[in-house]
Amino acid sequence: MRIAYFTHSLASCWNHGNAHFLRGVMRELQRRGHDVRVYEPEGAWSLQNLLTDHGEAGLEAWRGAYPDLSSTTFAADADVAALIGDAELVIVHEWNDHDLVARIGRLRAGGGRFRLLFHDTHHRAVSAPEEMRAYDLSAYDGVLAFGETLSEVYRGWGWGDRVWTWHEAADLTRFHPPEREGPREGIVWIGNWGDGERTEEIERFLLAPARDAALPLDIYGVRYPDEAKAMLARYGARYHGWAPNAGAPDIFARHLATVHVPRRYYSTILPGIPTIRVFEALACGIPLVSAPWDDAEGLFRPGTDYLVARDGAEMARHLAALRDDAALRAALVASGLETVRARHSCAHRVDELEAIARQLDLPLATKDAA
Repeated sequence: MRIAYFTHSLASCWNHGNAHFLRGVMRELQRRGHDVRVYEPEGAWSLQNLLTDHGEAGLEAWRGAYPDLSSTTFAADADVAALIGDAELVIVHEWNDHDLVARIGRLRAGGGRFRLLFHDTHHRAVSAPEEMRAYDLSAYDGVLAFGETLSEVYRGWGWGDRVWTWHEAADLTRFHPPEREGPREGIVWIGNWGDGERTEEIERFLLAPARDAALPLDIYGVRYPDEAKAMLARYGARYHGWAPNAGAPDIFARHLATVHVPRRYYSTILPGIPTIRVFEALACGIPLVSAPWDDAEGLFRPGTDYLVARDGAEMARHLAALRDDAALRAALVASGLETVRARHSCAHRVDELEAIARQLDLPLATKDAA
């Protein structure tokens, strides 16, 4: 199958979690012999911020971890028909310009012989619905939504059975337990500040519990304003700034446990959608404790794959238990790995994408089978 994917950026994961998932999916599609082409716009916000902060050196981890992947950068006035070429399936991510989304749709409406899907991996359908409704999706064949509650929003907008729930997942080629166990210490959290969407939750379920459990806390992420950094400092947390996603497994391997602090929309209006870090952390074999979050779709086994804290005091107790109980840590690691490997790898998501392609009457012959 010939696939064209229009992303915000494949090269940069700076405040761009979809890049994590996309890299794993593209690698798996290529492994199966599919012809995949990835396009990203010139001046992509994520890439520009990465280059501003770290220069070309910021891309070294991506290039080193994924030498088999590449993307083509296109200008705003590029001939999208030429980019699509003979692609049979075109997927357009929601973090793209409204004009690009509409132009590709017009190609489809004008007789394009490809199937066209919109890929939504954000909460804007509920937090900024007018912004999402402004996308012209009238010629799109369907929507890929990264959670069932988000799919329900699109069904309410009239998409019916043309929306598919397509969760993110872990790229097991990169995210796995370390080959050799070394010393582990303290708690780690890899997450961005989030525009104030979880400020209170970060303090209540991460900073205060780590302090109360007398565990050192390392934090990685971007877009932390000065007041946020000051709050981290008050709690004794060590802030390290941005870390390339390809380096996350090594960071996890140095720590006893990690914490899931969902953005507010994913713990209220859009339950059942975890951050991609949950998949990646469990795949790396690090014990995880979650702030209140409803696993509405039964993706995991709460209490078995990870621990759940109903409040800050319970979070502190869980962290202290993980510090002191090696058997508890081992049990969580084994269960989390079992669930991810059985259900939540990028290979599983490619299985699902191929099934969707069959529903759209697309041929699944690969280059090797041709």
